[in-house]
Order: sequence, then structure tokens, then C-alpha cells
Amino acid sequence: MVRKASDKGVIDISTDVFTNIVGDAASSCFGVKGMASRDSGVWQLLRRESMSKGVSVRFEEDNSLVVDLHIVVDHGVNLSALCESIIAEVGYKVTASTGVPVNQVNVFIDSMNTD
Repeated sequence: MVRKASDKGVIDISTDVFTNIVGDAASSCFGVKGMASRDSGVWQLLRRESMSKGVSVRFEEDNSLVVDLHIVVDHGVNLSALCESIIAEVGYKVTASTGVPVNQVNVFIDSMNTD
């Protein structure tokens, strides 16, 4: 949880807010089929309403954010360009929405969809 204080009051932002923003930002990038989750040793594609399960966030001592994303991608996309796009989009949307800087975004491509 992040606490933002000002002379007008205090705002507490839960970890769930960050995981939802990150999941939405990543899944909106071209080439991302969805978020991934490991169940019984097998990676599975998550439905849109549970995409935050493929995201973990942790807060650094300086109140910045470190993000780990597990994704499923479409076959044939440029993986390097896709990851750069995800990193930029996640950083922008999290900071614009919450005011919390993103220190690091780690993208793990767990599966490739060939459909």
C-alpha cells in the first residue's frame, strides 16, 4: 500500500489498484494475448477480469514501484519491440494514474499463442 499525504488529507492506494492498472496497460499493447498464471505447473491464459493475477508489484524504500509481468503473446510479434512498448506503457499509466514512479518493469513471456 502507498500512502500519499498532503495538507488536505491522506490517500491510501492499495496494491490491487496497481496490479489492475498494470494488467490493463500491458494487455492493451499490440501483440499481448493476455496475462499468464501458473496452475499445477502449466501456464494458462487468464480472462480479462482476472488479469491482475499475472502481475506482482513491490514497493521500494523510496516509494517507487517494481513490477513483474507474466504474459502470453501472439505468435510472430517482435518480442523486443513488444517488451519495450509494455515497459513504456506500464510506466506511463501507473505514474499518470497514481503519481507513483515506476522504477523497474520485468516482463516474462511465459507462452506464445499460435491460434
